[in-house]
Formats: sequence, C-alpha cells, structure tokens
Amino acid sequence: MEIVNIEAKTFEAMLSKFENFATRMEHLCRLYGNTESEWMDNQYVCILLNISPKTLQTFRDNGTLAYSQINHKTYYKSQDVEKALPLVEEKRKQANHQGKEL
Repeated sequence: MEIVNIEAKTFEAMLSKFENFATRMEHLCRLYGNTESEWMDNQYVCILLNISPKTLQTFRDNGTLAYSQINHKTYYKSQDVEKALPLVEEKRKQANHQGKEL
C-alpha cells in the first residue's frame, strides 16, 4: 500500500472540484431524464436483439441505435434499444428475403 501526502490546500481544491462535478452530474440527470434508467452493454444488447457484435457495430455506425461511450466501453439506454427493435426486425426480414442472416 502506498501513502501519498498532499497539502491541505490541494486537498480542499480537489474536494471542491469533485463536489462541483457531482452537482453538475445531478443537474444533468434531472435535466435529461430518469437517473435510474437501465444501461446495457454490447453483450446484453446482442443477446436481446439476437444479432452479432458486427451487426451491432453497423447499427451504431449508421445511426440505427444510439449509444454512449465511457472509457472505450459502449452502453445503450433501454429506451433506445426498444425504439430500435422494429428497425432491427425490418432489417432481419430484408436479410431473410435476400437469403442472409443478421
């Protein structure tokens, strides 16, 4: 275990910035909706929509499915996945008609 000493003044500045950050995050959560909305990762969305990771990447690239990225990890709001479901089913029908799979 490593112990790091910092000056009280520096600690107070860090604490102030953290509190400011937390306040801004709370404000954004109130502003943009439910803070308890469920976020899903790539694996869960692929299972839920019954699609491959490559197809999921295509849906992100072409704007079919909205997403957010935090530290190179991708997340999806459950509402966005629900909105994309009819589009995914339509693309699945088109692919089946052409003899392909999603």
